[in-house]
Amino acid sequence: MDQPRGRSFMQVLCEKYSPENFPYRRGPGMGVHVPATPQGSPMKDRLNLPSVLVLNSCGITCAGDENEIAAFCAHVSELDLSDNKLDNWHEVSKIVSNVPHLEFLNLSSNPLNLSVLERTCAGSFAGVRKLVLNNSKASWQTVHTILQELTDLEELFLCLNDYETVSCSPVCCQSLKLLHITDNNLQDWTEVRKLGIMFPSLDTLVLANNNITAIEESEDSLVRLFPNLRSISLHKSGEVLKHLSTFWPLLQIPMLQISCGNERLIPTLPSVAKLNGSIITDGEREDSERFFIRYYLDLPQEEVPSRYHELITKYGKLEPLAVVDLRPRSSAKVEIHFKDKVEEISIRLDQTVAELKKQLKTLVQLPTSNMLLYYLDHEAPFGPEELKYNSRALHSYGIQDGDKIYIHPKTK
Repeated sequence: MDQPRGRSFMQVLCEKYSPENFPYRRGPGMGVHVPATPQGSPMKDRLNLPSVLVLNSCGITCAGDENEIAAFCAHVSELDLSDNKLDNWHEVSKIVSNVPHLEFLNLSSNPLNLSVLERTCAGSFAGVRKLVLNNSKASWQTVHTILQELTDLEELFLCLNDYETVSCSPVCCQSLKLLHITDNNLQDWTEVRKLGIMFPSLDTLVLANNNITAIEESEDSLVRLFPNLRSISLHKSGEVLKHLSTFWPLLQIPMLQISCGNERLIPTLPSVAKLNGSIITDGEREDSERFFIRYYLDLPQEEVPSRYHELITKYGKLEPLAVVDLRPRSSAKVEIHFKDKVEEISIRLDQTVAELKKQLKTLVQLPTSNMLLYYLDHEAPFGPEELKYNSRALHSYGIQDGDKIYIHPKTK
């Protein structure tokens, strides 16, 4: 019989959690000492296994000895097998069926679309409450098979699976509270409706990066479709967000990860009380509504949204804000005084006093080491100030156009 290619779950487990790589430490959550099996396992004398096993990106293709999995993983509650090479649901079933207390399972980025999940295999997942199938390209038929067996499933992650449509399951999953289905290719709201039918108890729905188009549905219909929804993420689905806000004030559904800036979003959601988990204050709302008016002020009337006209009625047509450039000046024209000579030059204000001395060296024919500089602000009442710190930047002196710099040679 041919041996399976790649590495087994048990092989990787032994390597990673051997006493040499994972020393046993006493204390809560620090690991469990598991002695060798009575039958005389070829493994190390013991493994120091925590209840949370992270075996991602280890090249796992198969389960290995099931008796050893059962002996060593009886206490394990969380298992991360993401980014491995598992392409057979039967091998996954061999692992999971021997981890009786497993509640969290991550199978992301395994090519499990290459095999069919039978219900007999799916039955081994029965105790799992949180399942991650991101980038596994799991078919909807596979998802349906899992849902029929995982009667206690609470959280399901189906991101990056290239879904363009949603296939309804013949059986509703009453236990599911959270569904992540981001970064797929869903666009039509009718596909989202199917999620409400399949998961009537949803509390949180994350639909980010799907570019869902606008919906045409009554308030009563939406409430019936998602009766328990309290949080929804519609990043990159701004039009749908605006539509939904008329039905669900954000006191009930805090929208997450909004795609456009709050200054433009808040004015379009007049019934919204909370955004990104934060309460919108009266001051924030007024500021954003005034910003909204000014944003569309110079556009042709046919290009401005209807909300613009509503806000014009509320605030009137606002004047554009004055443009104030608060950036520090980069240069200044100053008078250089040396003996009986006066010359106007432009100096960079980001340079240091030492660099200015180098610039003036050829002008006054003095070495920098023999040069004293004095700065006179034409508005200053206290006389010239010596520029004596070579490493200090000129802009820190507040030099402006028309100011004067006096150069004196050092006296011996």
